[in-house]
Amino acid sequence: MAFPELDKYIKNIEGEFDDIPMDRKKSLREIARFISNRTDNNKMARILFICTHNSRRSHISQIWAQTAAHYYGIKNFKSFSGGTLATAFHPNAAKSMKDAGFHIEVSLVGKNPVYQVTFSEDAPSLHVFSKKYDAEVNPDKDFCAVMTCSDADENCPYIPGAALRISLPYEDPKAYDGTNQEAEAYAARVHQIAHEIFFLFSQVKN
Repeated sequence: MAFPELDKYIKNIEGEFDDIPMDRKKSLREIARFISNRTDNNKMARILFICTHNSRRSHISQIWAQTAAHYYGIKNFKSFSGGTLATAFHPNAAKSMKDAGFHIEVSLVGKNPVYQVTFSEDAPSLHVFSKKYDAEVNPDKDFCAVMTCSDADENCPYIPGAALRISLPYEDPKAYDGTNQEAEAYAARVHQIAHEIFFLFSQVKN
């Protein structure tokens, strides 16, 4: 069971699956098949979300994916994130996820802080920090690579070890940093990613 505020957020997006464009649904269903093919055979399904700096979209996707797997009771699943560069999980992205209902705390301060992200009392916290996609903590074989930004998608046509590579780019809310549209832009991206990730896992569930 997700935290009450987060559970309310999820219930709202579950009613909006019909709004997802068909081309996006096609990609999401392909990822869902990858997960089902492994979990149905009691194998671990791993998804690695990749963007350039591993600072916003890939982290948001990783967190929502692990949350959705728990919400729908999908076992043998783990989500990861990485970038072509390592920077830091951006505070604006962390704040927007917190506003959605996640419990988020900094567990290690520094230029690349480690965040402890919790979505339920009965699920382990995620330890989120920026890293390259080929970092030791990320899978190196038999995983699905999901490219969440067009730059990483164009510059990394081949991801070593990936059994499946899917292009699923999102607009970068970074463009609105420091503007009066900042909070709205981040909230919109968090909502879009949650919307699509929960549709994906509803397909695994069904």
